[in-house]
This record gives sequence, structure tokens and C-alpha cells, in this order.
Amino acid sequence: MRGFHDVLPPQSERFHRIERNLCTVLDSYNYVEIRTPIAERAELFARSLGEATDIVEKEMYTFEDRDGTMLTLRPECTASVVRAAIEGGLAGRDRVAKLYYLGPMFRRERPQKGRLRQFHQIGVEVLGREDALADAEVVALLMDCLAAAGLRDVKLLLNSLGDATCRPGYRTALEAFGRAHEAELCETCKLRLERNPLRLLDCKEESCRALMVDAPRLREHLCDECRTHFNDVERLLTAAGIEFTVDPTLVRGLDYYVRTAFEVIAPGLGAQNAVGGGGRYDGLVAALGGAPIGGVGFAIGLERLLMSAGSTGEDATPEMCVIPLTEAAAASALQLARALRGAGARCELETAGRSVKSAMRRADKLGVRFALLIGDAEIEAGRATVRDMQRQADHPLAIGFDVDGLTTAAAIRALGEGEARGC
Repeated sequence: MRGFHDVLPPQSERFHRIERNLCTVLDSYNYVEIRTPIAERAELFARSLGEATDIVEKEMYTFEDRDGTMLTLRPECTASVVRAAIEGGLAGRDRVAKLYYLGPMFRRERPQKGRLRQFHQIGVEVLGREDALADAEVVALLMDCLAAAGLRDVKLLLNSLGDATCRPGYRTALEAFGRAHEAELCETCKLRLERNPLRLLDCKEESCRALMVDAPRLREHLCDECRTHFNDVERLLTAAGIEFTVDPTLVRGLDYYVRTAFEVIAPGLGAQNAVGGGGRYDGLVAALGGAPIGGVGFAIGLERLLMSAGSTGEDATPEMCVIPLTEAAAASALQLARALRGAGARCELETAGRSVKSAMRRADKLGVRFALLIGDAEIEAGRATVRDMQRQADHPLAIGFDVDGLTTAAAIRALGEGEARGC
């Protein structure tokens, strides 16, 4: 189906590896996972994202449930996380929630490189903090996640979107600029000019992007508090050694953002070159029925991340393959394989009774380093034959089959270092 696709091996293994690496970073920052439903009430996204956004107007998968409720497949997860945090008592004045999520999102976009109708995101939300240090740490976390995924040569873009105090004045100035150049705007931007002039800065048409280079700059209209906040974010990122570029046209695509907004662009993605981004959304929690507390977060598109990072190391291969050469050896082989897996070894268990030649051919195809052969002679002798597939050398080890997995795995690995020893 157009815009939807299966994730098959080895791509699924790359997904898993990157997710595992990112979750390790998130754990180190003391984030905990939250899981929200794929379908939510449609009104949640209309209220949070803004009815004039492209997502709400054009891209949401919305349908009527049997009881008449209008449901939407989540196009993003911040609104869902905030809703869940409010209902679960996580978003209160006297506590800070540091949450991360991982899963599929849905937008009916035109499928192209790096953009699908079902795509996967991993993201974080910090609820209950309004300080610039929270913004800077979230940006640092984003950069550390991208580094853990093997991404290089990325560019961090930064901007301030102001708040309810200073943004109205900027909106007026931008609207006046748009009116003066209305004939040069695309048809979509002419509509945006009427409903939400800030969306002019988010247009992807080259003619509009070129026009907006001369548009008024939001940073020139910031109030003192927003200017101080943004200066603090810049100072903290600089102190952390994080390079960034201030992009005055960066507004992100969602109406709930205020103050800090950021985006990371990466090579190899074509026109849709943003691999992750986010910002501050003070006011969203209150708008959805919670306490008037701040929030800041980001999301990373995993498909785009994989495209930009390429292959992160070799495709996963089993380290060891246990081969029962006869039906009588099957029970001992299962025992041994289970012990090795318990010791952390990635271990394949071959079909019982195959010929040595065909079993070795498959072990070689799998790319395993060690094949452990168990036949009638091995059972009688209480030894498995360990074949080093790289060196094409056999080593009988007195490992037995009811074994200490850790000791056995260590002994087998030692063969690869030329230190064969029994156990």
C-alpha cells in the first residue's frame, strides 16, 4: 500500500539496534518510557496542533467509530503524552516528568524519500520545567542520541518563537509583509496569510522560501523575558561544546511551540533533510486541561535516521551455531544452546540429523564464528567438537552438555584468541 511498508531483515535488525542504542542514552539521562494508544480522539490533535496546520487540514487519518466518536491515528505523540500525563497525574506543579516514547505515527503525505505515511518516531517530553537549562539539556540529549546512532556531519538549527507577550506584534509585522508581497505568494500561503501568517515561514515552495529571506525577523520582536531565555540557551549550548546556527525562519510545523525551537538536518535525505527536532511548548498542558506548567521535547524520525546513518556496523549474525548431527543428539544440543544463550551469546540451533556438509554450509552462510557439533561420538565422549569457522580448525572441548553457560562461552571465545582451554 502506498506510503506503508514492511520492515524486513536485515532492515528490522538495524531498526532494533538503533532503538536499543538510543534507549541506552535515554536511560542515562533518567528518562522513563510511556506508551500511548495509536488512536486518539480527533479533537485532541485539532486543539494541540492548530486547526490551520497542514497536519490537521490535510494529513490526519480520521474516521468515525461505531459510537460516533471521531478518532485519529496519531500524527505525532506530544499531544498524546501530555494527555496521558494529565490523566495519570504525572503533569503537576510539584513534580517533573521525563518521558520518552517509541512507535509508529501516521500522516497522509505524498510519499517520497525519507517521508512515509506510516513512520516511526522516538521522542522525549519534559513536563514541569520552564528554565533554559531544561531546553539546553534536551538539545544535548538529541545530539547524543544522533551520535549514538552513528550520525555524523549534522547541523543544529536554533530559533526563538517568542510567546504570547511578544508574538502578536511579530505576527502583525509578518502579516503586513505578506500583504505587501501577496501576489508573489503561492496559493497555500495566501490562505495562510488569512488564517496564520506564521505559517508563511514554514512553506516548502522555493519561491516563497526565497521571499521570506527578506521577511521581518522574530528575534527582533522578542520581549525581554524571551530574549533572556534564548540568550541563556545559546550560552549553555556553547558551554557544552554544542555547535548551532541560529535560523530566523525556523518555526517548526506545529502551533503549540513557544520560545525555543530547534531542528537537526542531516546529509543524504534530499529536500526532507530534517532528521529530528522539537522545542518548548509552555501552555500546551494547560490547554489540554492540566496545570499551567512548561514543557519541552523532541522527536526523531527513525526512517530518516537510518537513511542518513547508513549501516551501523555489520548486520547481526549469530556468534555460535549448535549442530546436532543425529536425532539422539537433539536434547543435548538444546541444553547446550540454551546455556550459551543464557550467557549472552547469540546462538543458532540447527535442525537435527542433517549431514555435516550441509550443516557447515548453512553455518558458513549465517556467518557464525563457532560451530558446535554434537553427534553420537561426542555424546559418548562427553565432548562437543568446536569448529572455528574462520580458521577451519576443530577443537574438542570437554564442556559436557549440562554446562555453566558463562564459563563455556568464555572458553569457546578464547579459541578465537588462540587460547584454547577446557572447562
